[in-house]
Amino acid sequence: MSKLLIVESPSKAKTLKKYLGSDFEVLASYGHVRDLIPKNGAVDTENQFAMKYDIIERNSKHVDAIAKAVKNADSIYLATDPDREGEAISWHIAEILKSKKLLKNKLMKRVVFHEITKGAVEHAIAEPRDISMPMVNAQQARRALDYLVGFNLSPLLWKKIRRGLSAGRVQSPALRLIVERELEIEAFKSQEYWSIHLDALKHQHGFKAKLVQLNNQKVEQFTVINHDQQSDIVGKLLLASAGKTTVSRVEKKQRSRSPAAPFTTSTLQQEAVRKLGFTTSRAMRVAQQLYEGVDVGGGTVGLITYMRTDSFSLATEAVMQIRDYVKKNFDTEYLPKSPVMYKTKSKSAQEAHEAIRPTDISRTPTSVRQYLNDEQFKLYEMIWKRALACQMAPAKFDAVSVDLSVGSDANLFRATGQTLVFPGFIAVYMEGSDDEEEEAESKLPNLETGEILTVEKIYGEQHFTEPPPRYSEASLVKVLEEYGIGRPSTYASIISTLQDREYVLLDKKRFTPTDVGRVVNKFLTEHFTKYVDYDFTANLENALDSVAEGERDWVPLMDEFWQDFNQQIHNKADVERPGNELIDEACPKCGKPLQKQLSRFGSFIGCTGYNDTPKCDYKRSIDGTANAGTDPVSIGVDAATSKEIYLMNGPYGPYLQVGMAVEGEKKKPKRVSIPKEIALADVNLETANMLLSLPRDLGLHPETNKKIIANIGRFGPYINHDAKFKSIPKNLSVFSIDLDGAVALLAQAHTGPAPLCSLGSHPTEDGQIEVFAGRYGPYVQHGKLRATLPKSIEPESLTMEEALELLSAKAAKDAPAKKAPAKKAAAKKTVAASEDKPAAKKAAPKKATTKKAAPKKATAKKSE
Repeated sequence: MSKLLIVESPSKAKTLKKYLGSDFEVLASYGHVRDLIPKNGAVDTENQFAMKYDIIERNSKHVDAIAKAVKNADSIYLATDPDREGEAISWHIAEILKSKKLLKNKLMKRVVFHEITKGAVEHAIAEPRDISMPMVNAQQARRALDYLVGFNLSPLLWKKIRRGLSAGRVQSPALRLIVERELEIEAFKSQEYWSIHLDALKHQHGFKAKLVQLNNQKVEQFTVINHDQQSDIVGKLLLASAGKTTVSRVEKKQRSRSPAAPFTTSTLQQEAVRKLGFTTSRAMRVAQQLYEGVDVGGGTVGLITYMRTDSFSLATEAVMQIRDYVKKNFDTEYLPKSPVMYKTKSKSAQEAHEAIRPTDISRTPTSVRQYLNDEQFKLYEMIWKRALACQMAPAKFDAVSVDLSVGSDANLFRATGQTLVFPGFIAVYMEGSDDEEEEAESKLPNLETGEILTVEKIYGEQHFTEPPPRYSEASLVKVLEEYGIGRPSTYASIISTLQDREYVLLDKKRFTPTDVGRVVNKFLTEHFTKYVDYDFTANLENALDSVAEGERDWVPLMDEFWQDFNQQIHNKADVERPGNELIDEACPKCGKPLQKQLSRFGSFIGCTGYNDTPKCDYKRSIDGTANAGTDPVSIGVDAATSKEIYLMNGPYGPYLQVGMAVEGEKKKPKRVSIPKEIALADVNLETANMLLSLPRDLGLHPETNKKIIANIGRFGPYINHDAKFKSIPKNLSVFSIDLDGAVALLAQAHTGPAPLCSLGSHPTEDGQIEVFAGRYGPYVQHGKLRATLPKSIEPESLTMEEALELLSAKAAKDAPAKKAPAKKAAAKKTVAASEDKPAAKKAAPKKATTKKAAPKKATAKKSE
């Protein structure tokens, strides 16, 4: 009996093939196989939300391979990922196979495993089940909701703001969080306050204490608010102390700190950002690699359990194995008397039954280090340590709190300290914090009530209140989880989507909204308040969870959402265009009011007389410098020619031009592109003069005796030598590169560009798959095939699976241009000359008829 197992990824397929042996053929779907057709009407709101699907073009060849294999199989096992998305993929594959009438007299079952180990896989195969339609319907409802929001709200954004914008059901509330935090920061007014401190000394042991009570009144944050006040207080306390302070209270107690729970998707992403410097998407990609399997010498094995989960619980077998490891490798006191149990906080545990843990705790990070790349090792080590630590004893501290009186007990300074007396779980793992600072330890000398100590000094420290910090990826994931916006499997894609749409920027690991992001958020919060409301979004997610659990039907849920949303779309069709705000300033050219406006290049200040007759074209950037728009903007006079320098915009982006073109003159004005790394807000007269100094003559090449020129073109900065061009890398500047640097750069051109990284050999074809930095951005290459990387994927974190998918999509896109060879192959076939009489005029009848037959053959094949 032949058996076919279908998974999502090719790397997982390789691992499973080794476990299952020759009885099984294992094929990959390469992710999703069907999606809604990308046009209006894909979700029929008048017919029970019937959904029109089509096979995803880039994966059609994988679907064909699965269909071919099904013909020869007796049993088909659908082993896609153990979550709702995986369940839906299995259902889509089954529906495709049914439509092709390939399942008659065949067994088709769904199997699920949360870890890719031999035992888990064999157990799953032995206990198959049917596809869970509640889970499928929950995923269909989620996809339909996202489609209806996108296809109905985005056109309104195009009409009211600008073309190309889009709105998402969960991305919009996430954008709101970032914009509201930025507005909070901008509205923040800093306040001055002072803290008063005392440095005390017992023998040679010094320590610090802080004023907590003054004249029998508790000292609050704003008790002391200026220099004069603190100076007066310090003076009085110094006088009262006479150089001495008395210990008025000593309190000692032991406190303990328990280990953190094992990782969920959310906490894994947060810790990977804090501790490892990963992005959320990189953390998930590396975790996927560890889950799908790594060859660790004795064969390929999944190193961690499934990484998309809300659950804190661990399998009993895993807990006992961890406890056994602690017992063998640590002293007795490190092992708690009974297993430590962790309860899942969320209502739904994302259909996965365990937290993220190593599949085998005895497989230590050190033992597998040689088989992992740096990223895999760092993430595996963190997961392994956290899982081990969660079953270890709490850490114990001796905590001491001491009050020191000055003059009398009316004035008290307080010092606190702690000493680690038993490390417990801290011996293995300490959880990170949002501010990336670990809890500091300090040790006080042994003190007794009534002791008199020496006062070294009493002094004030000035402070200013600070605004709330901008969200990092870690803190944004945390707050998304707290509000119930999205689910663990969606956090990374939410963040990537906001960046890809250029609604937010990640600067110094913190998110700031762009001008476009602000305007989109303002429009949505003013006119679609309900749909960016945090509670509404969370309640909708909970409703989808209820569908997945079989507690609720998905069609009434969809209908309830659609009726209100559709009505709102119609109600807001005629609202005014947002983004224009009058400012309290008159136009320097015509005297009319100025306003803040939004263009496709960002916000700028422009004259309200732009549409008048005659029109006023005055505009500038928000900070007062020029801003590239649709009309030329003067930013100063060129000293060499006495002509105006204009900031203009062309098809390849903003540029500078000296003077305006004169009709009838052949000579065109001098132009220079503005590099991407120079912000338009920074383009002033000084910057313009620097850019207009280009091209730079760097001198003669020592070998060819020909000029080397440095300049900026439509694809960025470059050097030109002997009609050959070489891009200047980001670590060098077109304004500072010298002759030696240019010669060295040109020398690299003879050997070709060095790859940023190599992903290894192609799994089914000859040649390496490598990532390069190109003039349009990073790209992945195999042979002569190149595919550009999306903005959301960092070159260094690209996986083999993602690379194959990108290359496959590019090959499919390029396919129409490569049909010529098919004609040659078809030339061996002959047809009657009467089928194509016009062709005979161009060539011999035999050849003409043969060539004409090729398209018919190709077309027939494609329509099968």
